[in-house]
Amino acid sequence: MGMKWYTIILCFSLTAQSCREKGEQGNGSIAGTEAKNGPDLNEVRKMLCDYHADIAKEGLKAELRYLDSAENFFWVPPGYSTALDYDSVRTIIIAGAPLFPMINLHWDTLRLFPLSKNIVNYTGIVSGSMQDTSGKVVNVSLIESGIAIRRISGWKILSGQTATIDDL
Repeated sequence: MGMKWYTIILCFSLTAQSCREKGEQGNGSIAGTEAKNGPDLNEVRKMLCDYHADIAKEGLKAELRYLDSAENFFWVPPGYSTALDYDSVRTIIIAGAPLFPMINLHWDTLRLFPLSKNIVNYTGIVSGSMQDTSGKVVNVSLIESGIAIRRISGWKILSGQTATIDDL
């Protein structure tokens, strides 16, 4: 399996086994302030941490619960110059899920920026590893930014982009 396939799958599987509380130093620290009458950033952080934990426990398909399937969803994976829509991302996740039995990634940094009561921008550095079915382990370091949106069912990831840090 080529490195491009790994990075495509990785961009949709930013997972972590832990997220620290706001204000902690080091791995998983989260910065950001709440706008007046803005969102509870703890809810957004919890969604991103639950997203990470569920993928680590259940595999890539768990990620689909956290992606917003609205028509305006998009994601730009590493190496792409155009955005993919929800259906394309879903297809990649479903195809890639059986290929990666172990994914272990973590936020090195994560910053949250409220844009409104229902929209939060986030950015961070993710690093870790994933193992394919042949046992090959790939270590990665990624930079990601995205938009989380509050829906009736809770916070969802609406859009974003991921790049491998080696490519920058």
